[in-house]
Amino acid sequence: MNYTTDFKSIRAEVSAEEWQARVDLAACYRLIDKYGMTDLIYNHITARIPGSKDHLLINLYGMLYKEITASSLVKIDVEGEIIWKPETDYGINKSGYVIHGAIHRMRPDVACVLHTHTRAGIAVSAMKCGLLPLSQTAIRFVGHIGYHDYEGPAVDLDERERIVSDLGPHDALIVRNHGLLTCGVTIQQAFNTMYQLELSCRSQVDAMAARSELVMPGENVLAHTAHLYQPGTRRPYGVLEWPAMLRLLEAEDRHPGYPPYWH
Repeated sequence: MNYTTDFKSIRAEVSAEEWQARVDLAACYRLIDKYGMTDLIYNHITARIPGSKDHLLINLYGMLYKEITASSLVKIDVEGEIIWKPETDYGINKSGYVIHGAIHRMRPDVACVLHTHTRAGIAVSAMKCGLLPLSQTAIRFVGHIGYHDYEGPAVDLDERERIVSDLGPHDALIVRNHGLLTCGVTIQQAFNTMYQLELSCRSQVDAMAARSELVMPGENVLAHTAHLYQPGTRRPYGVLEWPAMLRLLEAEDRHPGYPPYWH
């Protein structure tokens, strides 16, 4: 079996727009690893190729997030058919395109979909109360998050419409007893939303574990704060944060033992 992860660069073989999407998506995978939101080789981040209606990029199923590079990403359509992949026996995970493909297909505004199975995310997904407005970060999601009941591993194509319906117009979804999902008009914004959703879940688990009486702001404060933190109110997320994140990765990629994400 050919499970090599030493892939040649395909920068000269794709458009400049596709290459930039590949670089940004590979960086997003590395950042998810950096901030402790991976689950072995599982889960996915997908990105729409600019200028394409139904072509997406997704990871090879079997690679660590810290191994993902721009040239290792697989090009698929929204139905999960592989259009191009590196010369390897690694394929893709069906669950990845069942969930992600549905959102990309029915939400043309979405450029990136990110799904995680973190310890805190799973914990909050199992709480009947859902995400509570216990922190400024969590208040961002008041009135701006959906919930989807668990239906088993996401291999049933019929579930796609229900996932999209439960997500609605939002950029964040808690899949009950499963994990977290975020999306965005850019890769950068989808990452930022996941980072803040994960931080909100970690804070909630910690606060509830302290077994102390919890304080939540009043409804007027919640609505006002949630509005101020929406991407369209002041500035899109990722504009200032992303260059800083790339500098962080570039500094750490000098001696990582893995190929740089931009390869």
